[in-house]
Amino acid sequence: MKSKIVVALAGNPNSGKTTIFNNLTGARQHVGNYPGVTVERKEGFLRHGDTELKIVDLPGTYSLTAYSAEELVARNFLLDEMPDVVVDILDASNLERNLYLAVQLMELGVPLVLAFNMSDMARARGYEFDIEKISRYFGARIVQTTGNKGGGMKELLDAIVLTAGKSESGVDNAGNGRPAAISYGPELEEEIATIEALIKMANSLNGKYDARWLAVKLLENDRELRKAVASPEVHAQIEKSAAHVEKTLGEQPETTIAGCRYGFISGVCQEAARSTIEIRHTMSDRVDAVVTNRVLGLPIFLGLMYLVFQLTFTLGDPPMGWLEALFGWMGEQMAGWWPEGSESLLKSLLVDGVIGGVGGVVVFLPNILLLFLAIAILEDTGYMARAAFIMDRLMHKIGLHGKSFIPMLIGFGCSVPAIMATRTLENRRDRLTTMMVVPLMSCGARLPIYALIIPAFFPQAWHGPMLWIIYVIGVLLAVASAKLLRLTVLKGESVPFVMELPPYRLPTLKGVLIHMWERGWLYLKKAGTIILGISILLWAMTTFPGLSAEESSRYEKARQAVAMENIGEEEKAEKLAALDNAEKEAALRGSIAGNVGHALEPLLKPMGFDWKIGTALIGAFAAKEVFVAQMGIVYAMGEADEESETLRDKLKGTYSPLVGFCIMLFCLVSAPCMATIAVTRRESNSWRWALFQLGGLTLMAYVLTVIVFQTGRLLGIGI
Repeated sequence: MKSKIVVALAGNPNSGKTTIFNNLTGARQHVGNYPGVTVERKEGFLRHGDTELKIVDLPGTYSLTAYSAEELVARNFLLDEMPDVVVDILDASNLERNLYLAVQLMELGVPLVLAFNMSDMARARGYEFDIEKISRYFGARIVQTTGNKGGGMKELLDAIVLTAGKSESGVDNAGNGRPAAISYGPELEEEIATIEALIKMANSLNGKYDARWLAVKLLENDRELRKAVASPEVHAQIEKSAAHVEKTLGEQPETTIAGCRYGFISGVCQEAARSTIEIRHTMSDRVDAVVTNRVLGLPIFLGLMYLVFQLTFTLGDPPMGWLEALFGWMGEQMAGWWPEGSESLLKSLLVDGVIGGVGGVVVFLPNILLLFLAIAILEDTGYMARAAFIMDRLMHKIGLHGKSFIPMLIGFGCSVPAIMATRTLENRRDRLTTMMVVPLMSCGARLPIYALIIPAFFPQAWHGPMLWIIYVIGVLLAVASAKLLRLTVLKGESVPFVMELPPYRLPTLKGVLIHMWERGWLYLKKAGTIILGISILLWAMTTFPGLSAEESSRYEKARQAVAMENIGEEEKAEKLAALDNAEKEAALRGSIAGNVGHALEPLLKPMGFDWKIGTALIGAFAAKEVFVAQMGIVYAMGEADEESETLRDKLKGTYSPLVGFCIMLFCLVSAPCMATIAVTRRESNSWRWALFQLGGLTLMAYVLTVIVFQTGRLLGIGI
């Protein structure tokens, strides 16, 4: 370690910084001005053990964004002169306000020591701090001081010397971990990443500053740094990103960034600071006292999710009926291009494969949009962060922490970005555990399956509750699976994490609509590309090789015989329809898909499934929504007219409510889609974990579904 180190004292005005500076340096001070400005520069010297320290008292500042001469001087000193240690002096009796500067210093990545000054006053006001926990969140040593009485000075000097030693060697001999990373939310993070990439490409400021830190400051509209960046491409992107954020979130990026930082601070104080006496609360505090309450928090969260699912069906049912009618009409019109009774393969492809397959998925778009709208509202108000905070207690009990719940929340939309979001977890065991259980959070791709099954088998009053139940089952299975993994193959300590609690705010209509439509559009694009391709492939598998000429001739002769019978027209029509259905089923049984389904049927029977459901489940491995499209193809819904039964009615007439529930349960738990398996392999850097996820979830789904079906059958439930 250096025998002489440079220490910068930073802190808010009136935090007691000057008092501590005087305590440390005594008469060995030098006072002057910083070059070019009238801001005072104080330096002092002292020896502690074998180490000589040069202490620089920076101007009092609330922030490192250069809005004033004092802030500019403080920031430039830290960036240009790179002191060995930065000591942030905080007023411990007003911790939340003072921690804002500490957060910015943490983001800057300087070797940091936090001095909780006025600790005696904080104790007198009834504040108690978990120093070790806060220290781990900030990756910095914390010393409690009383500057006006000279208390804690030796401990502060010890911490400075140790931190300087860590900075030089890269080894923390006091056990402090890396500081927590602040997430600015998906909107800002995407823009920050774009700007960061451009900065690296443009080599702006020659790598003088960390690219991510610089990207955040530029998006925060730091004028001094914007002047220093010469790249026109970077400036253009900053303007574009700022406009997008303002349009989406309804506020300027610097406001959102500040809100996220204060959210981080609020989360720190929620977890590691408490007051033993009554103090005045803000409106946000009063709301949080209810929604994050240990007793009420979880029931409120579950109640809100129940309300979301109830509204998803109640409001989504009419427009879904309109879309069903639209696609039914399209099928009729297209079928009308051929003579009645035509066996054209092109007609079957367009009507059954394209309209029946893709249309069967698109009709659930209203449910998807309503679900994403509700989630966007909960996210933009700040409640979703509280939901993660509520679940944090449960996460700790299963060996994870609240940070793991963030990818799990994202998993309600799609498992692929949810698994990618596990990158924010520092501990590999936490990452792998979270990756393995994320698919159990029911993604948007499964919603069409629920929207098909629930109205088919359950009365209107049970639509919302059944959807809520299936989502809760997924959460509970994820929790149980995570606990099992942490007790067996992924044993180890979990890393502590602070939940960010952003301030409550009224979401903008434009913002929530943009979030809703972006996710809905992804669903539509998937329907028009991946699902279209798979639907055509599955249509081919259910169409070929088809009936032999001899079999077709036998059914044709049977129809002619019925036509010649001396019976009523209604009875004749019923017999002809029965023959048509028998011919279709015979063709399907002999098809490629039918043969595969029949081969799997002995395995599927204990779950209550037949070969038709098995055929549809094969397609669901590619994308979960394909199950709906495949069931439509299996039941030839493309040829339905206005008097035909809907797919729901056909399912209801074929299967029991118990089988319907088992279909939802199996699709919830079983192997995720191919894209999820691929991203798990990439993020875990191992096929072993990807295949473990694939096999483990499929086996769990099979065992659970068999147990539920056989138990229900024995008890006579839903049969």
